[in-house]
Amino acid sequence: MNLLFNLMLNLYSAIILIVMCAHSCRRHDKYSLQQKLFHLMLLLTLLLLFFDTLSRFDGHAQTYYVYFNSIGNFVVFLMGPLPSVVWMAYANYEIYRDERRVKALARVMSLWLALNGLLTLLSLRYHWLYYIDEGNIYHRGPLFLVPAMLTVGSILIAFVMVSQNRKRIEKKHYFSLVFFPVPPLVSILVQIYVYGTSLILNGLTISLLVVFITIQNQRMDTDYLTGVANRKKLEEYLKAKIAGSTAARTFSAILIDLNNFKLINDTYGHETGDQALETAAGLLKSCIRRNDFIARYGGDEFCIIMDISDEEDLIAATENLSRCLDLHNQVSDKPYKISFSMGYSVYDFKTHLTPEAFQKKIDLLMYENKNKQKSRKIKLEA
Repeated sequence: MNLLFNLMLNLYSAIILIVMCAHSCRRHDKYSLQQKLFHLMLLLTLLLLFFDTLSRFDGHAQTYYVYFNSIGNFVVFLMGPLPSVVWMAYANYEIYRDERRVKALARVMSLWLALNGLLTLLSLRYHWLYYIDEGNIYHRGPLFLVPAMLTVGSILIAFVMVSQNRKRIEKKHYFSLVFFPVPPLVSILVQIYVYGTSLILNGLTISLLVVFITIQNQRMDTDYLTGVANRKKLEEYLKAKIAGSTAARTFSAILIDLNNFKLINDTYGHETGDQALETAAGLLKSCIRRNDFIARYGGDEFCIIMDISDEEDLIAATENLSRCLDLHNQVSDKPYKISFSMGYSVYDFKTHLTPEAFQKKIDLLMYENKNKQKSRKIKLEA
């Protein structure tokens, strides 16, 4: 492949990756496992693009070109399968949301990566994967397909996992996960059949960009633990609802607190506490309508915004939430029960309350409800 063309193609790919990296570093959930894995894929692809560019100095006999070519090819063969292995871990976590599964998968794949590393090192002497002759010309070795097959295998395993677990994945994310293998696999086929081409990393950049746009970027407004909207998105949504309200058509909000959350954390540990929050969020999502909005307000609190203008309809909605909660506790095998305190109100257009004032209002109502529940419990125990 023409050196200048390769440099320009890799430069454009690198710019795209750098922009995604910069955006990724500003994320509020940058320490979540999913974000770490995505960020790692970006950095690995960016690093490999640099060394791939060095490996393009093929056929130039000057001393520094020889070093560039040797170092570039060695690193590309050594680290080439890494992004696809990380992608498999990313897809696994996207499906199961289980860090233990990811760690177990990482242990298995580390053996394959170790084998690839050993083959790369031995190729310096035995030319199994590749070799560079005295004229600084790159040649394929008899086992040059091993790293490519490791890459293809990782991508295809991820594809199968995604396809078999379609129901576990959000519909709007499914396409990105299924589409991911297409650009790299096409690039690998071109590389195998057209000697001298190297487009895998550029294809991988396209796949990462699609995932960034459709999954990662969208999650800037999503609470990474529970999967519902975060407080930032809630504030934006609430402002829009107030701005769009009229005397004839308004909305309602329900602020929900997970009772005894500290006790669950202290008794069963923070991991169980996180699971309780995830369960509560899932329960709330299953009990509201498709067009209702739910967000994590903070800590153990959630907020639901509904297109309800009548107070009786709002009370009926809270009673439905209570019924869903009772049904859940009846069938739950957890050692704790989930219970809610709720503060709710129809937004009164005539008062022109600000978002902050309306939030404060339902917050006070929620704490009144919480105190009533405590008083009722004390009377029952007396």
